[in-house]
Amino acid sequence: MSEKSVEYYLDLPYTIEFIRDTSDEEQPVWFASVRELRGCMTEADDFDEAARFIRDAMHIWITDALASGDPIPEPQLNQEFSGKFSLRLPKSLHRELVFQAEREGVSLNQYITAVLSRAVTAQ
Repeated sequence: MSEKSVEYYLDLPYTIEFIRDTSDEEQPVWFASVRELRGCMTEADDFDEAARFIRDAMHIWITDALASGDPIPEPQLNQEFSGKFSLRLPKSLHRELVFQAEREGVSLNQYITAVLSRAVTAQ
């Protein structure tokens, strides 16, 4: 069995996320991370530098994982989502969600979708 190389993994289409942090208005920074490689991240003063640095971070992350014998996740390109999931929650929370949806004049599904959307985009 042939072991996959660092180059094999670096050629895969990983999801790289860039976030511009402007909390320090005088010195904003770019934060970059790889969604599939937990803990693989870096930061830089500008976008191009962050893009170079994240490739270096990926190389180090993958090299370390290979040396340690740790599994290396690969991107899930064709992962499909049904748009449905089942959730158990306390009755009191269910009641409050129903009341809030009624106040808004929407269905419970519409209300929960809106709340979750706001929570995800606020991150």
